[in-house]
Order: sequence, then C-alpha cells, then structure tokens
Amino acid sequence: MRFTTLAQWLAFQEQLHPVGMDLTLERIALVADRLGLRGADRPPTVIVAGTNGKGTVATRTAALLQAQGLKVGLFTSPHLLRYNERIRIDGEPVSDAALCRAFEAIDQARGEDSLTYFEFGALAAVWLFREQGVAVQVLEVGLGGRLDAVNIWDADVAAITAVDLDHQTWLGDSREAIGREKAGIMRPNRPVVLGEPEPPASVLEHAAQLGAQVLRSGRDFALTRDATTLRWQWQGTAREWRVEGAAARIDGAALLNTATALAVVESLGMARGLDDAVVSRALAISAPGRLQRLHGEPEWLLDVAHNVHAVNELARWLEAHPAPGAVVALVAVMADKERAAMWSRLDGLVDAWVPVPLDLPRALPAAALATELEASGQRRVSRVDDVAAAIAEATRCAGPCGRVVVFGSFYTVAAVLEQSQDLAELALSGQAEALGGAGEVVHAL
Repeated sequence: MRFTTLAQWLAFQEQLHPVGMDLTLERIALVADRLGLRGADRPPTVIVAGTNGKGTVATRTAALLQAQGLKVGLFTSPHLLRYNERIRIDGEPVSDAALCRAFEAIDQARGEDSLTYFEFGALAAVWLFREQGVAVQVLEVGLGGRLDAVNIWDADVAAITAVDLDHQTWLGDSREAIGREKAGIMRPNRPVVLGEPEPPASVLEHAAQLGAQVLRSGRDFALTRDATTLRWQWQGTAREWRVEGAAARIDGAALLNTATALAVVESLGMARGLDDAVVSRALAISAPGRLQRLHGEPEWLLDVAHNVHAVNELARWLEAHPAPGAVVALVAVMADKERAAMWSRLDGLVDAWVPVPLDLPRALPAAALATELEASGQRRVSRVDDVAAAIAEATRCAGPCGRVVVFGSFYTVAAVLEQSQDLAELALSGQAEALGGAGEVVHAL
C-alpha cells in the first residue's frame, strides 16, 4: 500500500494532478472501466445537479430510500469537517480504513494516469458502494454536470434543482448557459426531474433533443402541507402522509427540494413503501449546514449559502422567522463572488455583522469585507483577529435572545464548527432543525 493513513492519501491527491480542476472525463472513465465500475451490474444510479439545493435533494433522496429498508450509497461534496462525510452508506460516513482500501485500488488501477482530488473521491464512492452491495447509489455533481466526474455514470434518474448564476468562469455567464451544462447529466429515454417550476429554456431544449422523460415541478408533481399533513401529487395521482416533528414544518425551498427528492424516488419505482412513519423518519435527516437551526442562547443558524440565489432563500427564511433579539451575521465569502446583491437583500434583516477571518487564498480578507459592508450602508460591523474572536463577538452582539447567522461559504461554516465543539457535535449529529429538515433540539451553547 502506498500510504497507511487517510491524511497521507488526501495530501497525495491534492498535488498529484497538474491542476486542481480538470473538466474532462477521459481519464476518470478509463480508470473506472479498469476497476469494472461501469458495468451492467452497477446498482440503479441517481445523479443530482443544480446551483443550489442539490446536496439537500441528494441527501433527502437517499433518506427516503433508506427509510424503506434499502441499502443506499450517497456521495456528496464538499465536506464540512471530515472527508468521510462525502461518502455515506445507510447514512453513516465510511471509515478511514475503507477509504484507504478504495484509494489503494484506484491508485493501482490508474497506472500512469493522474486523477484530481475530486475524481479520486468519486471513484472511491462507487468502489465502496459496489463492495458493500448497495441497492441504489445517489451521486451529487460537484460542478456543472456535463463534464463533472460523476457524469461518467449513466443516470437511471437525473435531477436538476434550482439553476442560477455561480461559477461563471467555468460554466458560462448566463442562466441559460449554466442550465445547458447541468442538462448534460440527462440520458436518452430516461427520467429527468426538474426541481424548479421555471427551469432555463436550455434545459428543456436539451431534454427534448435527447428524448428524456421530463418530470417538472408544478406540472407533473407538487408537495403542499398544513400543520400535520403532507399532500403529494404525482402525475395525476394523489396521496397524503400524516407527519410529525420536522416533517410538519418544512416550507419554502425545503418544500421544493423535498418534492424533487420524492419525484426521484417515484421515478425509480421505489415509492411503494412510503407511509406516514417512513416519511416522517426520512425527513428528520438533513445535510449539515443547509439552513440548519441550532437552538440555544443565542440561537445559531448555519447556512452554506454562497451566491445571490441562496442568500435570497436565506433572507426569505429570516423574514418568515423573526428572532426575538438581535440578528448577527457571522460571514466570510470568496473574493470571486457577486456580493453587492447579497448585502442589499439582507438589509434590514441583520442588526450586526462580524466578518470572519479565513486563512484561504480565495477568501475576501475580513478587513476588506468589513469596509465593503460599511460602504454598503451596514452600520454595526465588528473587526476581529481570528475565528474564535469572531464567535465570541457574535455571541456578545446577539445576546441570549438573539440569533447568529453563519453564512457565505462552506468554508465559513466549517471554520466555525472547527472552532466550536458544541456546535460541531450538534450540527453533525443530524439532530438540528434544518429549515424543517431535521429534528428540533434545544441545546445550551
């Protein structure tokens, strides 16, 4: 074995390929075929793409299948604290030993062909899913769709969530161009679930060209709820589930994402076991850091929102769920993001701002962010030296009745969780409320 620890393998992968992101499929397809990972014996495969909501839809899809007793493999990215979070079997992250075993097999199979960090992960996921005999594998696209590593597998069901502007350097500078890239995960004569009622025309055009079976939110399926009941409409049929706990509180984008996941399960022909208990249990599982609410004094809201579309959803949630005290934003963003519209959308919803210093080349320096926020009209902006000080300052500004909103990137949420063991344990336990996505708990933080 080349290495004996996961840390060694990951360090090796980070420097192996000449560039960190290489949007070509030939190398990974070649290695996958050497490993026999694309044969006719592979399990039914779901691939989920989208600008926002794809991690939630992938996680919800896996949960709905698992709650019916199926063994499910789930591949998502990025992780928050541990690489193992990316590859889950029946909801549990795989072990370091399993990852090392998979990486060794991939390393042997690649020969002289280099792979990126992400390509190693995608191959490891499907290798482990085969080893463990999963009944279904759910793969989340990392970037785009057409040239993403997971697209070497044919989706039995493809899903495309909300499409908006992000990663324009790689995907194009319009919603239509980005939609065209995401539409690349479709396959001829196979279902594609479109999770937004008005997808880009490019997505619909590509589906028509392929002859894909389009299932469109608001036309072919819809999910509504009242205090105790979820009502599901699917291609002219209807059913209801009496639910409790978090499942009875989902709304907004969470309702759309849950509907998309249900449509994927229906398209697989695997929805017969969905009853009240199964649906309630499945919807108590969520992807960490996606509008995740941690109750305490103050309350914490963790959201990896990192583009204008996602911040719009965050703002809608804040408008619908006002806090009794001050709302404090603990924020860091990447320098290449469109930011002015984010600050404008949150104007009047945030009482104080605490920019978080991140030790990342891509991150906008905290001092520059503070200056930018003040220039945009935000009045209470704190300046701190490190993440620990940022957490302390946000806690002080919010007070026991307030709310701290952590957002701006995966890195922002990860930095806060790395610094606070209490927050990390609660966020990763699956016991926090995630926009109606997981079970509510009260925890002294």
